[in-house]
Amino acid sequence: MSAPTKPFGELLVELGFVTDYQVQEALALQSLTGNRVGEALMSLGYITRNQLQRALSMALGKGQSVALDKPPLGEVLIGLKYLEQDKLDGALDQQRKDGRRLGEILVEKNICTYQQVYEALTLQQRMAADSAQSEPAPSIETPAPQNGIRVMVVDDSLLACNLVREGLTQQGFEVSTFQDPFSALEQVDQLKPSIVLTDLDMPGIDGAELCRRLKDGPASSTPVIILTANDADTQRVQGLRAGADDYVRKGTSMDELAARIESILRRTQETERMRRLFARYTSDAVVEEILRTGGVVLSGEKRDVTVVFADIRNFTALAETLPPEQVMAMLNEVLGRLADAVLSWGGTLDKFLGDGLMAVFGAPVAHEDDAQRAVQAALQMLESVRTRNAEQQGPTLEVGIGVNSGIVVAGSLGSARHTEYTCIGDTVNVAARLCALAGPGEILVGQNTAEKLSPIERFEALPPVKLKGKAQPVPLFRVTPELDAALRQLGRF
Repeated sequence: MSAPTKPFGELLVELGFVTDYQVQEALALQSLTGNRVGEALMSLGYITRNQLQRALSMALGKGQSVALDKPPLGEVLIGLKYLEQDKLDGALDQQRKDGRRLGEILVEKNICTYQQVYEALTLQQRMAADSAQSEPAPSIETPAPQNGIRVMVVDDSLLACNLVREGLTQQGFEVSTFQDPFSALEQVDQLKPSIVLTDLDMPGIDGAELCRRLKDGPASSTPVIILTANDADTQRVQGLRAGADDYVRKGTSMDELAARIESILRRTQETERMRRLFARYTSDAVVEEILRTGGVVLSGEKRDVTVVFADIRNFTALAETLPPEQVMAMLNEVLGRLADAVLSWGGTLDKFLGDGLMAVFGAPVAHEDDAQRAVQAALQMLESVRTRNAEQQGPTLEVGIGVNSGIVVAGSLGSARHTEYTCIGDTVNVAARLCALAGPGEILVGQNTAEKLSPIERFEALPPVKLKGKAQPVPLFRVTPELDAALRQLGRF
């Protein structure tokens, strides 16, 4: 049921702006002059124009239905922040002299645009219609979104907030409004909006600064639209350079605004889908670094990396004795544990190799301690397999691991129809051959890896080995329990 219509004078009394006696005096004056109650109260000196505007805004904000004639166009334009009081006073003086319409004067003086005046007239008519039909203004509480999209609106003008809230709510969005940009920033984590719409010109921090803070914080992936009445190129560029995803004039229809929101969210969702896809092959930290800096070369470059190969020992023979579905389930489980170890230490999962995998630490994103991360990931692989064997009945599985550091060529390889990001070079070949030499539960590392971790000095030196393609024997080292203990002290878990 709609709320009963409340006389505007009664609302002013409730708000404490005037007394009942002052309202009665204004009503008596109204019968003589034909002015509205608010205008009569101003002419009697009982209320200021700012108080009148504030009362109107509070009525809208509280969802109260107030018996009003059409609110003055100037008041609506001020509420929308298209007009300042001194400019309005000058235009009203001009109107009293020549009797022309206020909107025409404002446009002629380049104070407002036709679009701004049209928007204010539209809102003015809707407010008058709402009062005539005894329908409440938009409530602060909004229904659940019909389309799953949650919009945060930030504008220090209550009228502007209510206008956008009403329009987007009718389009099926859930809308939360904030007049204080600082409060909006505090509530972002809790509300988790799908998109933020912010005014550009606000006290405290403007829309551009609000956008910067959003993009630099945990909500960096949340798209932002700048809403402003100022269509100057410098203003538009200011918002876009702050990281805004789009720029929309305040006079834009709600249908177009809704379409822009949906378009931006489609692009954002596609980016998120690609991020999740990439995250299947590398860690979340690597993905975030790539998205943040964009400083990743995929076309081919020399990189100093550490390569890890891991292989399940004797799995081929075991697979011949088990049903195919059991083989696949077992393989997926073990490889999943190995891949988790790689990703948890910030490595890139290069590829699966039947019953093993290849991982790279240092490409496409490098860290100073990539060699240490690789060895820690290898130790976690062994522990995860031991945990798996202890938790489940059935065949016991063992893994052998090879680790080697050095220069590789990293980039996208393949054809026009299919490419993959990988690393090639002698460093990769040696790591693969060390993995083939490793026994069950053993981690073998090359000389470069051992030297990168030399401050720890917990490797066991083994006799050099002759590897295919190498003219000279290659130095060989084994990871020992002492190294495992030393890495634990560094915070491996």
